[in-house]
Amino acid sequence: MSFLTYSMASAFKFPFFLFLFYQVFIPIWASDDAEILLSFKSSIEDPMNSLSTWSNTSFTPLCNWTGITCSPSPSFSVTSLNLQGLNLSGEISTSICELPNLSYLNLANNFFNQSIPLHLSQCGALETLNLSNNFIWGTIPDQISQFMSLRVLDLSRNRVEGKIPYGLVSLKGLQVLNLGSNLLSGIVTSFVFGSLTELVDLDLSENPLLSSEIPAEVGNLDQLQRLLLQSSGFHGEIPDSFVGLRRLEVLDLSQNNLTGGFPLGLGFGLENLISFDVSQNKLSGSFPSGICRGKGLINFSVHTNLLTGSITDSFDDCLNLERFQVQNNGFLGEFPDALWSLPNIKLIRAENNRLSSEIPESISMAAQLEQVQIDNNSFISKIPWGLGRVRSLYRFSASLNGLYGEIPENFCDSPIMSIINLSHNSLIGRIPELTKCRKLVSLSLSDNSLSGDIPTSLAQLPVLTYLDLSDNNLTGSIPQELQNLKLALFNVSYNRLSGRVPSSLISGFPASFLQGNPDLCGPGLPNSCLEERPKSIGPTKLTCVLISIAFAAGLMVVAAGFFAMYRSYKLKSHRGAWCSVFYYPLRVTEQGLIMGMDEKSAIGNGGAFGRVYILRLPGGEFVAVKRLMNFKSQSWKALKAEVKTLAKIRHKNITKLMGFCYSEDSILLIYEFAHRGSLGDLICRSDFQLEWSIRLKIAVGAAQGLAYLHKEYIPHLLHRNVKSTNILLDADFEPKITDFALDRIVGESVYVSSMASESGSYCYVAPEHGYIKKATEQMDVYSFGVVLLELITGRQAEQPEFGDSIDIVKWVRRKINVANGAFQVLDRRVSNTSQHEMLGALEVALRCTSVMPEKRPTMFEVVRSLQSLDSKARFHSVFPASVELCSPNEHSESSRA
Repeated sequence: MSFLTYSMASAFKFPFFLFLFYQVFIPIWASDDAEILLSFKSSIEDPMNSLSTWSNTSFTPLCNWTGITCSPSPSFSVTSLNLQGLNLSGEISTSICELPNLSYLNLANNFFNQSIPLHLSQCGALETLNLSNNFIWGTIPDQISQFMSLRVLDLSRNRVEGKIPYGLVSLKGLQVLNLGSNLLSGIVTSFVFGSLTELVDLDLSENPLLSSEIPAEVGNLDQLQRLLLQSSGFHGEIPDSFVGLRRLEVLDLSQNNLTGGFPLGLGFGLENLISFDVSQNKLSGSFPSGICRGKGLINFSVHTNLLTGSITDSFDDCLNLERFQVQNNGFLGEFPDALWSLPNIKLIRAENNRLSSEIPESISMAAQLEQVQIDNNSFISKIPWGLGRVRSLYRFSASLNGLYGEIPENFCDSPIMSIINLSHNSLIGRIPELTKCRKLVSLSLSDNSLSGDIPTSLAQLPVLTYLDLSDNNLTGSIPQELQNLKLALFNVSYNRLSGRVPSSLISGFPASFLQGNPDLCGPGLPNSCLEERPKSIGPTKLTCVLISIAFAAGLMVVAAGFFAMYRSYKLKSHRGAWCSVFYYPLRVTEQGLIMGMDEKSAIGNGGAFGRVYILRLPGGEFVAVKRLMNFKSQSWKALKAEVKTLAKIRHKNITKLMGFCYSEDSILLIYEFAHRGSLGDLICRSDFQLEWSIRLKIAVGAAQGLAYLHKEYIPHLLHRNVKSTNILLDADFEPKITDFALDRIVGESVYVSSMASESGSYCYVAPEHGYIKKATEQMDVYSFGVVLLELITGRQAEQPEFGDSIDIVKWVRRKINVANGAFQVLDRRVSNTSQHEMLGALEVALRCTSVMPEKRPTMFEVVRSLQSLDSKARFHSVFPASVELCSPNEHSESSRA
């Protein structure tokens, strides 16, 4: 054989060998791992069928199974198993340790209910074990020392109890130890942490049963980057050894019982520090003179190159600092000026101390500053003009201080400013025009010496919800335009206002919010504006009015007759021009559907696009038919493609689209039938009474359906019309979302105009709809939050009160602003035993209906929160001594503003 022939033969054989290698040898090696994984799966309950790819009969390669990661060396074996957040339960079997190269095991955010699985110490190569956010219970035994290879141990957010064991000292290579949010108790001994010299992340937070001083040895962990000890019963002083934590990035000692002051020198050498939080303790004294000050900053003058220069080299100690929180302590003296102008600072909280000093003009250099809260201190300062130059600021709260002078005209120039509280100061002058801060939610200027009129431009702020201008010297009338806002709080008491009060600003608010203004008048006020009573209509005018009404009525009757004749003609002329597509076997014709769609089969008054009819098909089954009328849609081909896209949706909480019929002027959408009708119709009934478990089931199901549309279904869809009447209920109260994504069928322009005419959906519309034209997921989240409030309160989204209609979001916000208000909004028809879970759901609803879109959770986060309430409710029935789920006084930031 020639050399050329041999070379060509070799070239063909080598790829064939590789093919044989991958097809024969690798599956042989992988088959053992597959059997181990299937054995592990057999002990797990998987209600969502998340591990459906784990099967010998599946064509999915082992290394593509859900949660599996393989390494090409050695032998393409399984090295990582990540099953986080799959709603799994059952037993964590020791069979998983038969995978010889398994180094990463993550079972977090599931429902495993057992003691700490020490048998996993048999996984000889295991370096990461994450069991966080399950129902793991019991003590940590000293046998934890058997996990010799561990680098990461995360048992947080479980029910682990007892003392921190000595056995941890054997885990010499441990880099991450997270025991936060458990029920650990007793003293934290210095012996344990003196040995864990490789620790980078230590979290003992939210263990309220601990009672210990902070071991000084923690300060010797020179590799430490994150130290979280908040809400864990620590007392005593901050150890002086903390000054040696040079690599520290996050330090959180908040919500403990720490006393004393800052260790001398703590402000130096923390150049890596990003977050510093010692809030809600009993610390006292003044800040170290060198905290966050580089050598150049001590003598820095605010008069030199203030607004254009750069002083980054001057505060090298705190160059990375983003969050500084010292609120609710007893600190006194000068607040560190250098903090105001740090380049990365985002949050400054120092309220409820005895701090003083001025707010410097150099604050304009804090280009990323988002939030300032310095209430209840002794700051004596003008409001600096430089504050208005910070375009990232969304909250500035400085009440109960000594601020003086006028409010700068540019004060609210930040486009994302949401909360302003300057109450209880000594400010003078007029309220400036605040037209630039279109996202302003809360404005409190009470108890100052402000004068002049209430700016009419306040009514142009679309999400303004809380307005307190009480105890000033304001004059003039209350702008009528303010009644267009969804105000949950409106207080103008004790000013010098005059004139008629808009009726919507009287109803629903305490009378005390208007008192102290003797020249105001209106219904229910001492001055009822009697001089403005409308004049009586004379006999001649009355006769003319009656004749006009009769003439108009006659015209309407004639027009209605012509319209009925026209519709009858159109229906007959187009009866043969229907096109149909059925995605399920439906034994019905277009004519059969049309003949059955009469007043007897119609339900409701029709929504934005058309009425719904309940029809019984010849086979005995029921369907719901929605008729979309009077629009010029897209071509038949495009329409068919769009409806087909929606018909592919398969989710237990989304109504099946079974088919559709199309003519020149109508579309008939055929949906599956829900036996109990809509949630909205149920809530409207006077005898509405559902136990909390069913209401929570409805909320979880509806949230799952929306989450599926938003993220899981391809292409991603928005609902755009979420409301209780678009949530149907089957015989078992399983919710089914309907009327989803109709904009894809009728077209954007027709959809927008039709929705604008549907006044009944106003309460479900997010506040930003007025200034953001593009639909967003956050808008769907807001609408779902309104539905969740309906389930919690038992009220309709819009319900008459004091003669006016008030939407449920406004009603809830007003109620929770008073003592025990959160309990007052809960539906009294629900058993008191469910109050914990209802308050937790109220917290979710308040976050969903935040007036700031960026503060709302995603629908997947909503699902997780509501499922947690459900699972914890069941857990409470087994462990009645468990800790509270939430505090009734904890609400979203917007509700507390």
